[in-house]
Amino acid sequence: MSLKERPAGPDPGFPYLSEYDRFSFPLPENSEGDIIAIGGNLSPGMLLSAYEQGIFPWYNEEHPILWQSPDPRFVIFPETLHVSESMKKVFKKKQFDVYFDRDFAGVIKNCASVYRPRQDGTWITTDMGEAYIKLHELGFAHSAESYAHGELAGGCYGVWLGNVFFGESMFTKVSNASKAAFLTFARFLFERGVAFIDSQVHTNHVERLGGREISRADYLSLLRTTLAQSRSSRIAPI
Repeated sequence: MSLKERPAGPDPGFPYLSEYDRFSFPLPENSEGDIIAIGGNLSPGMLLSAYEQGIFPWYNEEHPILWQSPDPRFVIFPETLHVSESMKKVFKKKQFDVYFDRDFAGVIKNCASVYRPRQDGTWITTDMGEAYIKLHELGFAHSAESYAHGELAGGCYGVWLGNVFFGESMFTKVSNASKAAFLTFARFLFERGVAFIDSQVHTNHVERLGGREISRADYLSLLRTTLAQSRSSRIAPI
């Protein structure tokens, strides 16, 4: 059955998994491509299971859920995080007020509405948005927001498990607003022991912020080791 022949979005017949439930995906290293599994739903247990196993959902509105683990992977380490001279000036001038978790739903909404070249529609569907808002309510998903003159100007969000942060998306309405939010949050995360930020796939924007490519095999090894070392602090409060 082709992707177009499968029902779009979450499978209504798949069991709902709470944040305490886990699902075993196929091992990414046994896959020849980026897509590891197809189907299921976006319940908390499914999403948390995926992130813990080096997998995340990424699909278009007309497709079923595609669970992916790209090779290579794009990550930011504390030592590679880069603050450009222009951004240092932005911070020095205090052009933005940056907050964490002040308007998670607003960040999701804005990320979903951003026009992205060569992308047909948005992968942040209504189902995806609702799923991450639920993760936020449970304490796993977090956002950083930049405000200019009291208005939301840019931001980013992702999932924080143990000593790993999985970045999902960012948006900007004002030049440098998303960078200010991300860099502030990244420094906050690294100061609290986060070993790396997973940025999933290469983008020029994240590369300028310090992103580096590593093989999927190296990523999975690093992820498993880091999560095992930080299992007792899996939910990281802000």
